[in-house]
Amino acid sequence: MHIEPGVVDGAKIALSYATAAGSFGLMAKMVRDTIRNDGGFTAVTLRSLATTALVFCFFEVLPHYPIGVSEVHLILGSTLFLIFGAGPAAVGLTMGLLLQGLLFAPFDLPQYGMNVTTLVVPLWAMGELAKRIIPQKTAYVDVKYGQALALSTAYQGGIVAWVAFWAFYGQGFSAATFTSVGTFGAAYITVVLLEPLIDLAILAIAKTFARSVKGPLFSDRLINTVG
Repeated sequence: MHIEPGVVDGAKIALSYATAAGSFGLMAKMVRDTIRNDGGFTAVTLRSLATTALVFCFFEVLPHYPIGVSEVHLILGSTLFLIFGAGPAAVGLTMGLLLQGLLFAPFDLPQYGMNVTTLVVPLWAMGELAKRIIPQKTAYVDVKYGQALALSTAYQGGIVAWVAFWAFYGQGFSAATFTSVGTFGAAYITVVLLEPLIDLAILAIAKTFARSVKGPLFSDRLINTVG
């Protein structure tokens, strides 16, 4: 999902500053809501540190391949959301991405606004979807494959949509851009299919060790219902 250097440049890159500002606003809202409804400030801080470390590892350790207009990463956005909550997931994605750029990929920093938008806006949309498709009486450890697939599809689909937007915005509607975007989108289907299986495996472990996942490090909703 990294936007490659040169895809958007010159004056056009100014748009990414505006979308990044909006993304940080969404992140702040998700953090505020998580603090109010899911453990308080200390808990969200601990979870945010954990998600930042995990996202950094996702970018640097897990396999990732340049395909088409961008790179295919196993970001596990829905996994972070289900385990830690929306706020910590958003902080982890923004800070993990920033650390990766500062420490290992400084050539990605000019694209940071685009990349953070590509990660955070779909996360917010996925969180809104989760409110609609996962009943309040259902703890996240009891999420079914269809629900996990819907979340993954929403998140990864959002990433593909934003990557496509930046590519067409920066490079125009040429045949080469269509081919590059199409190749990238097709490759992401594997992530959409794989991520729900990872989610369910991790949730099954959490359910088995329910006593161990109680406490501030994990989202209350992981093993508890609402209301």
